[in-house]
Amino acid sequence: MAEAHQAVAFQFTVTPDGIDLKLSHQALTQIYLSGLRSWKKRFIRLKNSVITGVYPASPSSWLFVVIAILATMYTRSDPSMGLIAKIQEHLPVSKSLSAQCQTVVSAVVFSTLLWLSLILTMRLCLKQLLSYHGWMFEQHGKLSSTTKAWMALVRIFSGRQPLLYSYQGSLPNLPVPKVKDTIHRFLDSVRPLTDAHQFERMSTLAREFESGMGKRLQWYLKLKSLWAANYVSDWWEEYIYLRGRSPIMVNSNYYGMDFLYVTPTPIQAARAGNTIHACLLYRRKLNREELKPSRIPGSLIPLCAAQCERMFNTSRIPGEETDTVQHWQDSEFVAVFHGGRYFRLWVYQAGRLLSPRELEHQVQRILDDPAAPAPGEERLGALTAGDRVPWATARKTYFSSGPNKRSLDCIEKAAFFVTLDDEEQGMMGDDSGASLDRYAKSLLHGKCYDRWFDKSFSFVVYKNGKNGLNAEHSWADAPTVAHLWEYVLATDSFQLGYNTEGHCKGEVDPSLPRPQKLTWEFSPELQQQVGRSLAVAQALADDIDFHVFSFRDFGKGRIKKCRISPDAFIQLTLQLAYYRERGMFCLTYEASMTRLFREGRTETVRSCSNESCAFVCALEEGEEREECRRLLRAASERHQNLYRLAMTGGGVDRHLFCLYVVSKYLGLDSPFLKEVLSEPWRLSTSQTAVQQGELFDMVNHPEFISCGGGFGPVADDGYGVSYSLVGENMINFHISCKHSCPSTDAHKFGAQVRKALVDLLDLMYTEPARTSSRTPRHYQHNPPAVKKDQ
Repeated sequence: MAEAHQAVAFQFTVTPDGIDLKLSHQALTQIYLSGLRSWKKRFIRLKNSVITGVYPASPSSWLFVVIAILATMYTRSDPSMGLIAKIQEHLPVSKSLSAQCQTVVSAVVFSTLLWLSLILTMRLCLKQLLSYHGWMFEQHGKLSSTTKAWMALVRIFSGRQPLLYSYQGSLPNLPVPKVKDTIHRFLDSVRPLTDAHQFERMSTLAREFESGMGKRLQWYLKLKSLWAANYVSDWWEEYIYLRGRSPIMVNSNYYGMDFLYVTPTPIQAARAGNTIHACLLYRRKLNREELKPSRIPGSLIPLCAAQCERMFNTSRIPGEETDTVQHWQDSEFVAVFHGGRYFRLWVYQAGRLLSPRELEHQVQRILDDPAAPAPGEERLGALTAGDRVPWATARKTYFSSGPNKRSLDCIEKAAFFVTLDDEEQGMMGDDSGASLDRYAKSLLHGKCYDRWFDKSFSFVVYKNGKNGLNAEHSWADAPTVAHLWEYVLATDSFQLGYNTEGHCKGEVDPSLPRPQKLTWEFSPELQQQVGRSLAVAQALADDIDFHVFSFRDFGKGRIKKCRISPDAFIQLTLQLAYYRERGMFCLTYEASMTRLFREGRTETVRSCSNESCAFVCALEEGEEREECRRLLRAASERHQNLYRLAMTGGGVDRHLFCLYVVSKYLGLDSPFLKEVLSEPWRLSTSQTAVQQGELFDMVNHPEFISCGGGFGPVADDGYGVSYSLVGENMINFHISCKHSCPSTDAHKFGAQVRKALVDLLDLMYTEPARTSSRTPRHYQHNPPAVKKDQ
C-alpha cells in the first residue's frame, strides 16, 4: 500500500505538547503539478473558445479596427457618422475623465461593436455560402461559373488557420425536405422491390399520408428545425441507439483492425504502451483543438466536428427505459482488463504524461501481477454485453454504493478501456482467411465478458502484439473513430517506434506507483445475473458468421479509369452478388454522412434502385454487352445522385423517422409510417473511410495498411457488409450474417462478391480484368522496429 501512503499530503498527531503536523513534500508536489496541468487546460479551453468565437476573424483584428478608427478620428473625420458622440453621451464613466479620454473610450466601444458586427456578417455570409450544394451535382472536372465564383468566396470568407471547432458556428442547419419530395423518392425506391398490387397499395397509403397527417407532422418538424441546430440528431441518438433494449454487442458496436501485413512489435506490453501513449497524444491535440477540421476530400468545405467532443472520458450508462451517454471533462487514468481482473492505470505523473516506455512498464506490471480475480469478477463485463434492462437493474441494485460503486466509477470515468487479451490474432498460419475471420469475431465480441462494451471505445491488445478496437455507436459514427485509429496506428509505427529488441523507447521513472487493482463485492444474486447476461451474449456471439477478405485483383485505380464512381461500382457489385445468391432484390442500406450540416450524423442511401435492378437483370439475362454497359453507367449515375441527395439533406429515411417520432408524441397512428419503418434492411452496407489524415504513404510503405473494420448484421436474415478502398489496388470486405438463418452464408456471399467484381470490370474492359490473381507481392520494406506477420 505504498502508493496509498504517498497519496496522503499531510498527517497530524495530537500529543500533550500540541499537534504534530507532518507534511509530505512529494505528495504536495504531485498535487501542485496536477493542479497546474488542470489550470493549463482551462486556460487553453478559454483561449480556444475566444478564437473560435470570433472566427473567421482573429482576436488581433480587433486591435486593427480600433487603431483604424482612432487614426481616422485623428484626421478629424467621423467614420461613425455621429455614433461615437451618441455613445459618449450615454457612457457611464466618471466625470473626472477628460473629454478627450471619454472620446477615446467611446471610440473603442464603437470599434468593438463594429468589429463584432463584421464578424457576425462574415459568419452569416460563410453560412450562406456553405448552404450552396450545387457544386456537388456538377460533372466532375466541369464546374460552372457560379460554382467557381462560389469557391472563390468560400476561400475569402473561410479565414486562416482554423481550429478544430472554428467552423461550427458557420455550418448551416440541416434542411427539412418537403413531404411531397420525400414521398416521391420513397416510392421510387420501393418500386423495384414490390409487385404492381403491393406498389399500388403503398402509393395509396403514401398519398393519404401526404394529403392528411403529413402536413400537420411537417409543421412541428419545421418548428423544431428553427429552434434546434439539427432536427434529426438528438432523436436519432435517443430512439435508434439509447432506447434499444437488446444487447449493444454485435447489434450496435463495431470494430477496427490493426495493420494487415505487419505487427510493429511482438511484445504485448510494448504495443499497449505505444498505443495508449499515441491515443493520449490525440486527446491532447483534441483538447487544444490542434487537429485540422475535417473537410470534403479535395475541397475547402468543412465537416461538422461535434462528434469529437465526447470521444474520451465517456461511457454509456444503462437505464431501465433508456440509456444515457455520460461525458466527463477530464480523466488521468485508463481502465485495463487482464486475466479476469480490472486495474486503474494512471497515465500522468506529477502533471506529466507518462512516456511509452513507462506505460509499457506499467502494463507489464499488470501482466505479471499474480493476484487472482475476485469471485465473479472475471465475467463482470458480460453485463455490458447482455440485455440492457437487467444491466440497468443490476447497476442500480449492486453498484450504487461501497467498493462496487468506486470501482465502476473508475471504469466509466476512465479516458478509455484497454483489454490485454491472452489470445493471438491477426492474419497468420496456413489459412490466413480463417484467421482474419477469427480476428474479426474477437474484436466484435471477444469472449463476451473481456470487453467493456459501454465505453466510447476500447483497445484490444493481443498476446502476439496485434491490436484493434471496439467502439460504442451512440456517441459518434465510424469516420470519427477511424480518424483516431489512423492517427494511433501511424504515430505508433512512424513517430514513437520501438528499439531493436521490440520495446518502447525512453526511460522509466522507478518511483511510479503500481497500477491499482479494483476491488469488488459479488453477492450470489449478482453472480447469477452476470451468468444470465453472459448466456444471452454468448448465444448472440455464437450465431455470428464472419468472412473478411482482401480483394487484390484490382482496386479503385482501374475502376476510376472506367469513369465510374468506385463506391457506385461496389454497390452495384453487391446488388449483383445478392441477386445471384438469393434470386431477388432487397432493401439496401448504405450509410452516408450529413456532416455538411451542424451536428449532422448519417443518412441512408437506398442503393437498390430501378436502374441498378435493370442493369443486374440485363446482365444475368445475357443482354448485349453495349446495352449492359449503358445500363451500368445509368445505374452508377443514379447511385451517385442518390448519395449526393443524402449528403445534402434530401434523403428519405431520416425525414420519415422524425415524422414518425412526432406522430408518437402527438399520439397519432400512421399506417404508412408504421409500415415504412418496419421494413427490414437485409443488406446493410457501409464504406470505411481511409486516409482521412493522409498519414500513410501507400506508395513507399504499402505494407502499412489496415484491413478496415466491420459490424454485425442488421437483419436476422440479412448481411452486414463493410468495405474499404485501400490505395489504388486493394478492396477489403467484412461480411457478417447469422448461422441461424439457413439462407445466409458469409463465405458463399463473399465468393459471389469476388465473382461480381471481376464480371463488372470485365464488362467495362475489352481485355480481361483479372490482372493480378497471384498472391500479393512480398514487400521488401523491413525497418528494425517492424516485425512481419508470419
